[in-house]
Amino acid sequence: MLHINNFSKSYKGNKKAVDQLNIDVKSGDIYGFIGHNGAGKTTTIRAIAGVLDFEEGDIYIDGVSIKKDPVACKKKTAYIPDNPDLYEHLTGIAYLNFIGDIYEVNKFDRETLIERYADAFELTSNLGDIIQSYSHGMKQKLAIISALIHRPKLLILDEPFVGLDPKAAHTLKSIMTEMCQGGSAIFFSTHVLEVAEKLCNKIAIIKGGKLVACGTTQEVKGNLSLEDVFMELIEN
Repeated sequence: MLHINNFSKSYKGNKKAVDQLNIDVKSGDIYGFIGHNGAGKTTTIRAIAGVLDFEEGDIYIDGVSIKKDPVACKKKTAYIPDNPDLYEHLTGIAYLNFIGDIYEVNKFDRETLIERYADAFELTSNLGDIIQSYSHGMKQKLAIISALIHRPKLLILDEPFVGLDPKAAHTLKSIMTEMCQGGSAIFFSTHVLEVAEKLCNKIAIIKGGKLVACGTTQEVKGNLSLEDVFMELIEN
């Protein structure tokens, strides 16, 4: 579903933020992307989402190159950044309908999915309110709902649990599992290593822009906790 092939990205001074990264995410995978601040996680995720140009390598979504056909890739993808930018002058429901229009979601599916996910995240009573009045957590919930209503094949999330209360975080984890059981794939970064260890079937650890561990969660952590493995890798 997602194939990252020799991906590299440099910023000013030709310093590589990400260097020759190779990752494969299959349908059904919940893939955790782990690294310290500045390791290259957000750079990689933004490139996958098609919002950041890059010089070397390529990224394929469902067999389509993000460089050659970004629109086709984005139709199959939903991206939730760590700090979503929403149109705050709109009401919550107007924003969701706007996203539904962009992805050409039919009226029945749109209403069904908005009702389902808004109820799940306890946001239904607030959909008529202006987004500007929302708390950070409510905005995060709205961004998540907007990402789900077109049934993406690939869901990309950057620190998705930041700002969510425990119940909403549990709801999101359940939805992620359900999506992957239905054949979608999820690629997400997180600093909450306990969540990654319990939720993900595969893990990649990045350090200084380079991949230092990759595989099934069990392969990566062995007999240790994911936190112990991570600390050992980044300190060496």
